[in-house]
Amino acid sequence: MIVLLHGFMDSPHTWDLVRPYLPDDVLTPALPGHLGGPPLNGDLDLAAHVERVMDAAGVERAHIVGNSLGGYLALVLAARGRAESVVALAPAGGGDHSETLALQERLAGVAGVAGTGRARVPLPVEITPAVARRATALLTVRYEHLPPEAIAYLVAGAAACDAAPLLADARQHGWPLDTAKVRCPVRVIWGLADQLLPWPASAEGYRRSLDAEWVELDDVGHAPQLDIPLETAQLILGFTTARIASSNGPSSSPFSR
Repeated sequence: MIVLLHGFMDSPHTWDLVRPYLPDDVLTPALPGHLGGPPLNGDLDLAAHVERVMDAAGVERAHIVGNSLGGYLALVLAARGRAESVVALAPAGGGDHSETLALQERLAGVAGVAGTGRARVPLPVEITPAVARRATALLTVRYEHLPPEAIAYLVAGAAACDAAPLLADARQHGWPLDTAKVRCPVRVIWGLADQLLPWPASAEGYRRSLDAEWVELDDVGHAPQLDIPLETAQLILGFTTARIASSNGPSSSPFSR
């Protein structure tokens, strides 16, 4: 089982371009306070929500993939013993104090802009190249290949997010994670053109404390699953397929068919 976790102000639709290349056995939960997810109702333990989704599906441990906030949550779940492996795409929480404060300011700015558009999310037929570029400016280097539906979901996800309590919690508590408890295999993927979590400052904490394989991608932004979906699927499967095969029996990659 692969679990795909989206980032802050995003939605499970961020994985739509990657899903066709992955096995069918995939969970893509919507996080609380986000598009398609339950309301926060004061419960800010987003990892616990993912655990409940896994429990409901009868999954004790999974290969967990996450981007940004989702990457951080994947590592938290690994520390709780719920991960067979982790592929973290630009996981949040790896910067020093000054970088963490800068990230919070960037996210608050994005949330403020998104909040002004909550009453009006464009339909796919209304997505122009200019709208597409604005919607993806902090996420991708490339955007021309993204279908209008993907852009509309990005805008809708940002508009639907209950950002204020999540940002307040991050300001108060930071990004707590005991990396010593992360004992499963970990691959961290980072786009070197990431504007939201700039490399390498946003990764220094993880580089010091996390036992992981690192993949650096030239000319790729914060969301590789949008920027380079095929290559992202290859990077996920290249890390998880052998482990899935060893636990579930032989399986083939869609790239070999």
